[in-house]
Amino acid sequence: MSDTQHTTEMVEPTATSAVSADTTKTLRDEPRGRTGWARILLGRDAIMIYLLIATVILAMVSIPRFASPVTTGFLLLDVIPVLLIAMPMTLIIITGEIDLSVASIAGLTSALMGVLWQAGWDIGIVLVLGLVIGVLAGMFNGFLVAVIGLPSLAVTIGTLALFRGLALVVIGDNAVANFPPELTGFFTSKIGTTGIPTVMIGVVLVVVVFGVILHFTPFGRGLYALGFSAEAARFVGIHVARSKFWLYVASGGVSALAGIFWTLRYSSARSDNASGLELAVIAAVLLGGVSIFGGKGSIPGVVAGVLLIGTINYALRLGRVSDVVLIIVTGTLLIASVVAPSIFDAVKRRRHDRRVRRELPQAQPSGSVRA
Repeated sequence: MSDTQHTTEMVEPTATSAVSADTTKTLRDEPRGRTGWARILLGRDAIMIYLLIATVILAMVSIPRFASPVTTGFLLLDVIPVLLIAMPMTLIIITGEIDLSVASIAGLTSALMGVLWQAGWDIGIVLVLGLVIGVLAGMFNGFLVAVIGLPSLAVTIGTLALFRGLALVVIGDNAVANFPPELTGFFTSKIGTTGIPTVMIGVVLVVVVFGVILHFTPFGRGLYALGFSAEAARFVGIHVARSKFWLYVASGGVSALAGIFWTLRYSSARSDNASGLELAVIAAVLLGGVSIFGGKGSIPGVVAGVLLIGTINYALRLGRVSDVVLIIVTGTLLIASVVAPSIFDAVKRRRHDRRVRRELPQAQPSGSVRA
């Protein structure tokens, strides 16, 4: 072996080690997402909870009548329909779809309940048939979106008008208000002196069920994959059409539950019940951290978003603010919930790119050491 060859073989491991060290340093210093407690305490869900707590405290300080069990009861009664419908809506938007017909399904359910009750049907059968009509409406949406493959935005805009029109056909301009007093009393009753409505127990169960489905089951994890890419989800074995179909069925069924609650809370069945509710639902879901583009979101964040919008609206009502202003506030929150994440991601991406460009020269080897 010549002296040159011997020198080269002795230097090569040293050069390789230097490059490896530089590369390791670069990978270690790259910006990474939060982990552990930092991710929990500084994540989107936590921020929504902090905003909710701050809003409640501000309302308690600035509005004398806000801090009372009566306020708690009426506030929660107001948010129950939104909270119910927001659960399946969260899963639907995570998949990259949407359902704008939810309020119309609730109105159709209310109209059918009124007509059947006025015709002398048993209230138990009336409630079951109201739930069935919601499930059938959801199946119709699911068939058009999942099986036929039509765009969900176009489909549910059409069925929004269709179901509301059917409600008007069913009951007309009439209103049925003679539902059993004990039933309507139950839907407005409170748990002791807390002011918390009794029906919140059932609502919490619905929230828990959807939370478990989304966060702790293979089906729920598949919805995130579906939202990122339907083709990729199909490639890994997720049945895209079936998943979407059952989500719309769930949305129709839960919307019917909201319609039943709305009817019995106010003891009034009308064709225009829950009108405009879809705007509040979508605003709360997006404000709660669900991406309108799909693939991102969580149930805790959505619950916080629903309660935040409900708290703001109720506080403004106590402050004698007009309904027009409330609609403007809801619309503003909807726009902010879509625009703010995009701005945040753009700023974060720009900072990451600038840091990478600054560190890139340091990661390059100083020169060749081969002989």
